[in-house]
This record gives sequence, C-alpha cells and structure tokens, in this order.
Amino acid sequence: MAPRDRRATLANVAASAGVSVATVSKVLNGRNDVAPATRARVQDLLHAHDYVARRVRPAGSPGIELCFHGQLNAYHTEVLQGVVEAGAEAGVAVVVSVRPRGEPGAGARRPAAWARELAAAGSQAAIVVTSELAAADLNALTRARMPVVVIDPLNQPSARVTSVGSTNFAGGLAATHHLLDLGHRRIAYLGGPVTAACNQARMHGYRGAMEAEGAPVPDGYVRTGRFSYEHGIAGGDAVLDLPEPPTAVFAGSDETALGVIETARARGLRIPEDLSVVGFDDTPVARLAAPPLTTVRQPLREMGAVAVRTALRLAAGERPYSHHVELATELVVRRSTAPPPARGVRVGRRP
Repeated sequence: MAPRDRRATLANVAASAGVSVATVSKVLNGRNDVAPATRARVQDLLHAHDYVARRVRPAGSPGIELCFHGQLNAYHTEVLQGVVEAGAEAGVAVVVSVRPRGEPGAGARRPAAWARELAAAGSQAAIVVTSELAAADLNALTRARMPVVVIDPLNQPSARVTSVGSTNFAGGLAATHHLLDLGHRRIAYLGGPVTAACNQARMHGYRGAMEAEGAPVPDGYVRTGRFSYEHGIAGGDAVLDLPEPPTAVFAGSDETALGVIETARARGLRIPEDLSVVGFDDTPVARLAAPPLTTVRQPLREMGAVAVRTALRLAAGERPYSHHVELATELVVRRSTAPPPARGVRVGRRP
C-alpha cells in the first residue's frame, strides 16, 4: 500500500527514514539536536506520508481554527483581532494557522491532509481568511465534516459554504463618486485578481459611477493583478505612463494605494496636489500613510466577529441566518484626495 493511502504513524515515517521514532518526534517538536540532513529527510517523508500531528487542547475547551492563506498583511491583522476578541467573549479558544500558497511540492499540504489535520486538532469549526482558497480545499473541509466560514472570499463560494463579506459594489461607487465630486474626470482603477468576486464588485461600482457622470474610461485606465503594494507600484507606473494620465487613482486595497503613492513620489509628483489616491479596507497603514489615506472602510474586525458567531451556530448544528452575509462599507475621507490640478498630472519619470 502506498504511503499516501494509509494513515501514517511515527513508526512508518521512522522506518522509511532509517531513524528511530525518537528522532522523528524530535523533528516534529522542533528540537535542534538532529543533524540537518536527517531533519530534511524526515520532514520530506512526513510530507510524503501526509502525517497529521494531533495537537492537544485542554479538556473541555472548545476551539475554532482560524486559517489564513498566503502571506499575512495589515488586512489579516484586523480580521485576527476581531476573531480573537469575539472568541474571548464567547469563551472559545482560537488556534491560528497559515496555509501556504502553491502546490504540495512548494510546502502546502494536500487538501485532504490539511482538512484531516484541522479535524484532528479537535476544533469545533474553521474560519478561513483567504485570497485564493481552492475549491479542492473547501471540498476537503466539507468531506471532513468540518463547519466552515469563509471571510471576504475572493471567489464567491457555492451556497453550501457560509461566508462573510462587505458591500464591495457600494464601496467602489462611494470611492469613485468622492473623486468625481472633487472635479476629477480622469480616474483610473487598480484592482485585484480579475476573476475575484470582490474585485469585480468594486470595479463595477467604479464603472457605474463613471458612467452615471458621463466620464469616459479610456483604454489602460483599468488594471487588475493582486491586492498588493507591488501591484500598486507596477500599476501606478503603467497608468502614469499613459499619453493622458489620470488625475486620480482608486486602488482596490490600501496596500495597492501605498504602492501608487510611492510610484508618484518617485516621479516627483505630490499627493494630493498632483494626484489623488483612494484605497480600500481602512487598515492601520491607511491612517499611518503620509498623507493619511482616503479609503473605503471595510469593517474587518466586525467581519471576524460575525464569522465567529456564525461558526459557533454551525458547530451547534444550527442553520446560519444566511449563507452569505455582507456588512456595510463606509468612505473615510483623509488627506490623500483633493481637486484635480488645473493643468493635469505632470508626467515625471522614475529616477
């Protein structure tokens, strides 16, 4: 029988590696008295066997697994705060884990093994905060009979998966109307993944506001990628290189907005005198930016709290009030937006 077809034990792994069970245990517990080559061999075999290490939780202590996907940022910190506070209020322990991006060979467990690990931990339910949770992951959690709540899913799950999000369309509409009310007509949108439901909603809000005002959206004014600082830099460069660059940019996340601001500064442009920028999320980096960032507040902590309450309902065998809940967004005006410059954007070049 192939290793992946049976539940692995420490003895299986030890025999395959040619070491003692005690050595495998040391590797699992992070002990430093194992030779690097041996450690690497054991870790490879643990992965190949889909070995699941059971985590022990104090007796009588219910828990929720909070799973992040990919690299953490300020957005995730806000959600984490909301989940932890709501868990403490409900008397529920919260265990935090990170599922890496990529294929199993790149460090991510196979979906079935990952789901088994969550079930083995004794958690009542899982809350998944993700940018790109695969359908295979959700299917694996369902097969493991683990109640799941997804926070702010990029790709809208099916009705059998409960999720919590925000009013992304209304947020996109409010951000764009704010810039239009200031007098801008050349407004670009830098969003996230093109197929992501939240990106599409924010982009449709932007397009809806532009169309209602009769403001054109020239070729090159809408760009998609990731909700990241790096995309803000690259996208900012692209739109500012256009023959008629925008006087304002609506970015799909605060981190993207900060990338746009950095690109503008590298070209000698001032924010907001030469270029207005609006973000989305209202994470702490928006308040700490220079100048402080006008942004759409996504109630991230509240979303975390709602996810906890929903997860506990599912764990108790109760039906959720709705398979998808959306909390209201709100425009927060700070100092990164102003009326457009009289002569349009000065097109500088990166040094």
